[in-house]
Amino acid sequence: MPKVIIIGGGVSGLSAGIYSRINGLDAVICEKHFKAGGNLTGWDRSGYHIDNCIHWLTGTNPSTDTYRMWEQLGALGDVQIYQGESLFTCERDGQTLSMSRNIDKFRDDMLKLSPADEKEINSFIKAVKAIQGIAGIAGENHNEKISAGQLVSAAPHLLKLYRLTTGELAARFEHPLIKDFFTAFFTDKFMALMLAFVCAHYCGDNGGVPVGGSTAMAQRMADRFESLGGDMRLCKEASKINFDGRHASSVTFTDGTTIDADYVIVTTDPAMTFGKLLNIKMPKSLAKQYKKSEYMRFSSIQSAFSCDTDTLPFKGDYALEIPPEYRLRLGAQNVMVREFSHEKDFSPSGKSLIQAMAFCGEDKAKKFIELRENREEYAKRKRRLSEIISSLIEEKFPELKNKLNCLDVWTPATYRRYVGSEMGSWMSFALSSNAPPLRKKNLIPGLDNVIMASQWLMSPGGLPIAADGGRIAVETIMKKERKKFKM
Repeated sequence: MPKVIIIGGGVSGLSAGIYSRINGLDAVICEKHFKAGGNLTGWDRSGYHIDNCIHWLTGTNPSTDTYRMWEQLGALGDVQIYQGESLFTCERDGQTLSMSRNIDKFRDDMLKLSPADEKEINSFIKAVKAIQGIAGIAGENHNEKISAGQLVSAAPHLLKLYRLTTGELAARFEHPLIKDFFTAFFTDKFMALMLAFVCAHYCGDNGGVPVGGSTAMAQRMADRFESLGGDMRLCKEASKINFDGRHASSVTFTDGTTIDADYVIVTTDPAMTFGKLLNIKMPKSLAKQYKKSEYMRFSSIQSAFSCDTDTLPFKGDYALEIPPEYRLRLGAQNVMVREFSHEKDFSPSGKSLIQAMAFCGEDKAKKFIELRENREEYAKRKRRLSEIISSLIEEKFPELKNKLNCLDVWTPATYRRYVGSEMGSWMSFALSSNAPPLRKKNLIPGLDNVIMASQWLMSPGGLPIAADGGRIAVETIMKKERKKFKM
């Protein structure tokens, strides 16, 4: 039985481990932290549970192949899925607009706000419904596929969104709230098609949240791996992959131990893999993405607050506009605040949990990573950020004044330390306009048995892409094994 050493116990690594065992391979997952999950994680503070990852999970509709993949991985199945009535809400000048779970209601709400924007509104909705049809989540029961004729009819609307950023799409609308709405979620630099993708899946009941959140989902996957006979090694950080010519023979760890391997699957950010774990340069096709402006890296500044009430003035996610004087500090125009009333175990009785997130680009991420070298200044900056965000929440919702207490603040420096991504990214490259989401090869030129299984091989990354990367890595190994027997 070939032995596979999997470096990294995040979603890619857990998937690779589970599919290795399903295919009869001897699998060892080596994770540097005390628990598996990578970005799919959460932590406790003062009696509250902070959820790091899942705002929505693509693949919660049983009609989809992604759902069936999550079932195989033990992530879903008998787990209750929470699907809110809207994904997020944006407010300007006393008017609100929500991305309703009902796609027709979402369209009608926009038309009521601005009949003058009817053409652009209908174009966006047609693109959303086309994406649903391609994914097989269209129709009243969210289980229908699009016909060839419908796809041809929708193609111009899809192509338009592919060519535009969210900012460029927003500029095509007249109403100021709709303009703001289309940039509140992803900023103004993402490919507009990505927002349509999110809308399509959310409104197709394919973007819910498994109850228990990120930590519970990661634990189910880890349990699935071990139930199949997999070997999970925690607090086991790889330092070097050893070679006999082109063949990886073993992996050495920071504790001084070495484990022999027939195959090595690497799930880490390639920017942190090549030149470190692997003493070779990154493959050119992948390295180009790190340099192209169309493929941006991003991270976020996040904070969590306890709230001394169990009745909040908003539901789901709510976009708050950041005043100009704070935009430079936060590196964003909006902060998304989120409540967890659907998770009764995340806060004590009579209390609530609120989390806030502001996107930031590479430049701001680098500054946080550099600032962490001065721990005192870094702590001061985090305290100031929590004060700014809490003041924004209290200004928007006066009934929460003096009821918020900061539980934690985390930044790109946190993600770099915890998951080992160079820029503190928790997803891979953000797609700008005209940037095709193509999957890069998982084999490394010149190496026989080292396979990459990382969300960085396909933009924009995320949990389903990470999980599928683990599956594809094992498929690659099985092809190599079958080829051996044919020789």
